[in-house]
Amino acid sequence: MTAINFKQIEEKWQRRWADANAFEAELSSAKKFFFTVPYPYTSGPLHIGHGRTYTLGDIIARFKRLQGYNVLFPMAFHVTGTPILAIADSIARGEEEVVARFKEYIAIYEDADKVDELLNSFRSAENVANFFAARISEDFKRMGYSIDWRRKFNTTEPVYNKFIEWQFKKLYDKGVIKKGKYPITYSIEDDSAVGEDDIEGGDTEKVAVIEHTAIKFKLADGSYLIAATLRPETIFGVTNLWINPAASYVKLKVGDETWVVSKEAAAKLGYQKDEIAVFDETAGSVFVGKIVKELVYGREVPVLPASFVDEDVGTGVVYSVPAHAPYDYIALEDIKKSESLELELEPIKIIDLEGYELPAKEICERMGIESQTDERLEEATKIIYKDEFYRGVLNEKCGDFADVKIADIKDEVKDWLKRENIADVFYETSRKAVTRGGDKVIVAVLQDQWFIDYTPEWWKDLGHKLVEGMTFYPEKYKTYMHGIIDWLAFRPCARKRGLGTQFPFEKGWIIESLSDSTIYMAMYTIAHLLRQLPADALTEKFFDFVFLDIGDAQELSKELNVDAGVLNRIKDEFMYWYPNDLRHTAPPHLSNHLVFFLMHHAAIFPESRWPRAITLNELMIREGKKMSKSKGNVIPLADVSELYGVDLYRLYCAINADFATVVNWREQDTEALRKRFNAVVELFEDSIDAESLNEAELTHIDRWLLSRLYRRLRESVELFGAFRIREAGINIIFNAMNDIRYYEQRQDTNRRKKLVRAVIEEWLIILSPIVPHVCEEIWHELHESFISVQTLPVLNEAFIDDRVEREEEYLVSLIDDIKEILKVARLEPTKIYVYTAEDWKWELFRAIKDLPDKDKIREAMKLRKDKSTVEFVKQVMKSKLDYFELGEPEVIAREKEYLANEFGCEIGINEEHDPKGKKRFAVPLKPAIFVEG
Repeated sequence: MTAINFKQIEEKWQRRWADANAFEAELSSAKKFFFTVPYPYTSGPLHIGHGRTYTLGDIIARFKRLQGYNVLFPMAFHVTGTPILAIADSIARGEEEVVARFKEYIAIYEDADKVDELLNSFRSAENVANFFAARISEDFKRMGYSIDWRRKFNTTEPVYNKFIEWQFKKLYDKGVIKKGKYPITYSIEDDSAVGEDDIEGGDTEKVAVIEHTAIKFKLADGSYLIAATLRPETIFGVTNLWINPAASYVKLKVGDETWVVSKEAAAKLGYQKDEIAVFDETAGSVFVGKIVKELVYGREVPVLPASFVDEDVGTGVVYSVPAHAPYDYIALEDIKKSESLELELEPIKIIDLEGYELPAKEICERMGIESQTDERLEEATKIIYKDEFYRGVLNEKCGDFADVKIADIKDEVKDWLKRENIADVFYETSRKAVTRGGDKVIVAVLQDQWFIDYTPEWWKDLGHKLVEGMTFYPEKYKTYMHGIIDWLAFRPCARKRGLGTQFPFEKGWIIESLSDSTIYMAMYTIAHLLRQLPADALTEKFFDFVFLDIGDAQELSKELNVDAGVLNRIKDEFMYWYPNDLRHTAPPHLSNHLVFFLMHHAAIFPESRWPRAITLNELMIREGKKMSKSKGNVIPLADVSELYGVDLYRLYCAINADFATVVNWREQDTEALRKRFNAVVELFEDSIDAESLNEAELTHIDRWLLSRLYRRLRESVELFGAFRIREAGINIIFNAMNDIRYYEQRQDTNRRKKLVRAVIEEWLIILSPIVPHVCEEIWHELHESFISVQTLPVLNEAFIDDRVEREEEYLVSLIDDIKEILKVARLEPTKIYVYTAEDWKWELFRAIKDLPDKDKIREAMKLRKDKSTVEFVKQVMKSKLDYFELGEPEVIAREKEYLANEFGCEIGINEEHDPKGKKRFAVPLKPAIFVEG
């Protein structure tokens, strides 16, 4: 047959779907299904990792159409925030790295002679956003996604701005939009708060604000070295301080005190304390060997050098607790071996932990750790900290805190240290981070920051109620979400720089990018209709009417000068489609996008409009490594059609891992999959012109194949419906092909063609959500209509025959047993004798099949008092046979010719000839076998 041009097929059907508006969803009497995935951020091209989520989303949307739903699957573009603005600014400044990167991005889509012109236009943030929004749209169309493109919008459009203003007014009315002093992630360069969407890698590796306890150690001149810690309860075991002799440190005035911290920490403190004055910069080596006083018990401890101290983490000063911190223990041991310093420091044990005397020392000895450069120190630290947290108890050296479990200590020690003026607060990011523009991210405490307060009990109760009534897949994420809601507290919601909606309550502020992407799903239902209205009609009352059913259409019509029929049409559209029946995304969004999505719906909408379900798929890596531009292992989504073929990529996404597992994109796997996929396509093409067999013509093995194929189709529909897409895909492709290969061992190819033709239409329909282009192409050899808008076929389940399949399983088992005997005996058979179980054995087998093993012999002896009965029952229990009724002699007789051909010799069935007495070993479903050779 002629080789199939997959790329040509893809382009043809994408064009025809678009021309026919095949996926434009309108109001109807059919049951609706409103499905969304996150709108993409338009700061660059998407890659195959992003494509996994969108592809699985499209598979779900297509399957729901097959189920008969009126499916709305829309798309929009996220523009809000600082990243796109930072790109435009960097290009305008001619920053080489950014310019080179965006030249490369443009070249993915455009000819070389257009790159410089387009790059120059990127000095405007709007042009950056528009370019990538248009290209991502093309990518999604090229991937065959069944999107209703009429409803697209971006987050800086005036209609969207009005919608976001309405959302914030609703939250303000609930009393959760507040202004106050609050620690936030912050870009010094942008002079603005930043969120996950603004931070490089922030969408997958969250950057949180971490509160450290800054503990004061007094120097001889009255100033304080400030050491930051996350475990203030260990202060009782301090033996020394660590400082980096090569780093720069500064003195700074904080209130009436003089603090000494690293230069980097001082810069951060400038954004966390009201008034500080920095002076007297010096090298860390100046402090090495000095003595400081710890202020809990007034003990004097030395300051020691340590190159492992990172001046850009915490305050650049670390206090040492070598009894409980493996890093400190090993560093102290190294210092003791040094000829330059004479020390008699010994670890101070402050935590009693069963199984340990000195935990840090013993874990290092147990793991063979002898050097500060040993990477296993991190693992050792985690082991000790975990053991101490769950099982450790503070001892008598800890004063009033003695006998308190570490797990119960919470903030008591920290609060006590603050009250005694021994400690203060220092905020740090949970990891080192930069903005997407490459600028450093720190924690700042802003005096007049606007934020959303998620702490009210009424709101958390509504959030939990919403989550409890939803479906989550994988189910474990429901528990995660309850925990996230409990943890959620304050969230900055506005900043002074970036693209987005003007904050309605104070000029000069912009609503930040995650706060404006929480209930935008509602906009999809009406976006295409809003463009017909004048901008001044999009008032709070308008959105109250549409989304909350508040007000009267006639009165609102007069106020807005908009026809009441138009207003009702817009509201009807929302009321029909909402709520969002399923939101599909990825786990990194649980603690940001998704929790805000749920909480804002809970606060603003009535329960009838709350989201119904969330599905999440894990991410994709390539050749075992995370995909990133720096690693050079990113494949743009735009290149998928050319490199692999869209349907092959979709199939890879579908079957290589379930939702809860990371997909590893491996080139050798794509080639292996291509061969198997091509075999399926060739099977369809090879069979489509065949004539189906009449039922009267069907043999046993014909019925077996039809039963297997129809069973596969039925199972696959059930698996699709349960979001078990991987299992559905494997079942409908690989398992079905295995059945066909087995059949071809029993029958000729022409007969197989006729059987495949009998099921091909049902098969194509059920397979089409995964590989729509190929299925559409083959379907149109039979029909004029689109397969993409079909509904699930009514399967001819009368062909699903357990008995036929069991008979074939029995035959396969018999053949395997004979082959095993021939292998062991190394015989060329001249005749094979098969002995089936006698009738009395079947009678006993039926009688004892459902009894516990302990009762089987006793019950069997009631029916037949003979020593052979005991031997028989023991054989049955040993064989662990799965009972089913079967006329064994008749099945073997029917397949006698097949068995003879298989083994190249005569087959004897229950003949008297039994020279080795094998017949007595026959049990139901497990014949005895004797081979002559």
